Amino acid sequence: MITDLTVGHPKNTLWRFVLPMFVSVMFQQLYNIADSSIAGRFAGEDALAAVGASYPITVIFMAFAVGSNLGASVVVSRLFGARDIGKMKSAVYTAFIACGVMSLILTALGYVYCGSMMRLIHTPSNIFGDGELYLKIYVFGLTFLFLYNVCTGIFTALGDSRTPLYFLIGSSIGNILLDYWFVAGFHWGVAGVAWATFIAQGISAGLALVTLALRLKGIKNSRKVVLFDLLLLSQIAAIAVPSIMQQSVLSVGNMFVQEIVNRYGSAVIAGYSGAIKLNTFAINAFMSLGGCLSSYTAQNLGAGKKERLSLGFKTGVRLSILATIPFFVLYFGFSRQMMGLFLGDGSEEAIRSGVGFLRIVSPMYFMISIKLMTDGIIRGSGAMAYFVLATVPDLILRIIVANILTGYFGSMGIWMAWPFGWIAATVLTVVFYRRIVTGKYCIRL
Repeated sequence: MITDLTVGHPKNTLWRFVLPMFVSVMFQQLYNIADSSIAGRFAGEDALAAVGASYPITVIFMAFAVGSNLGASVVVSRLFGARDIGKMKSAVYTAFIACGVMSLILTALGYVYCGSMMRLIHTPSNIFGDGELYLKIYVFGLTFLFLYNVCTGIFTALGDSRTPLYFLIGSSIGNILLDYWFVAGFHWGVAGVAWATFIAQGISAGLALVTLALRLKGIKNSRKVVLFDLLLLSQIAAIAVPSIMQQSVLSVGNMFVQEIVNRYGSAVIAGYSGAIKLNTFAINAFMSLGGCLSSYTAQNLGAGKKERLSLGFKTGVRLSILATIPFFVLYFGFSRQMMGLFLGDGSEEAIRSGVGFLRIVSPMYFMISIKLMTDGIIRGSGAMAYFVLATVPDLILRIIVANILTGYFGSMGIWMAWPFGWIAATVLTVVFYRRIVTGKYCIRL
């Protein structure tokens, strides 16, 4: 269902638009958690540590896919808001061609250098082989990852947040069943986790692509549609490249953090692996709300309705605070039970590490969720320099503070570094948001 976000009170339109996206992220993260949970429960603590040690590297590839999603989404949203349907379809085709080429290049590079990246972060020898095997299988699914993310971005740009939800529900359930079958049934270990993700992701990407093609065919246009437009590519890249840089910088920062974690052995790595999956679940849920604000902002700017931005932001903040409460209650009050999803009673050191991380980080969700709402407005308005700049202090502070505090608190000092980076990033994004809504930043459409 296509939704026009330029009319009606955002309290009503955003609620209806956000809910399917929020549920989509819940299911997406559910099967990410299932990967680690099944690995830890049925293949052992080292298997969980191997998947976790490779996670910061997979996030780098994800950064390219998500950046492509954002670039396509913002440009398509603006053109849809301006009712330039022919040019909008050209932007869709251009995004798919560019992202297809990029995914093939990254697949080749990832396969060749995955071992080198694992060595770069000093992965312990007892989990190195499994971690490298997981990455080699994972990179073969990058084309599916890109296709699905671009499809999702375009559906969102058209105001349709329900269709991606249906695909994610099917993909998530399929992935969990395949995980259990391959790991618990066939005893394939880490390879089974990777192949389950590959198959589920491939099916969902194919179905999403076919559905989007049919949806676009039903939207009539009078303007000629071209398959590849360099000008539109430059507009998509103007959003996608800074987004990729921002997320890649953050991912590289996470690799440095992973290297610090790896110094403490596979038990701490396993605990961190489970806790960071839970943390990612929460953060991605908040980011989905920010993604809705990006589409809302881009559509309204395309329609010349800048005055609606602050109203949308206030609604987004209320939604994010409501979303934060259950995560805080679960992660802070029931952190040991949450770590029990990944590890048995015999992994006391790993559980203790994960519990420490969750109890330090979860109270900060009330603040970081507001930061992610401002990110949505900033991305949708095209102020990508602001978007990238707000990431740098988070990265630098987290690494510096982690290195300092580990000298006093051991591995617990790593978790204590998170709030420092988040506070600095939140303050900056709020300042940048104020510049946009008060007209001190010149928005270029």
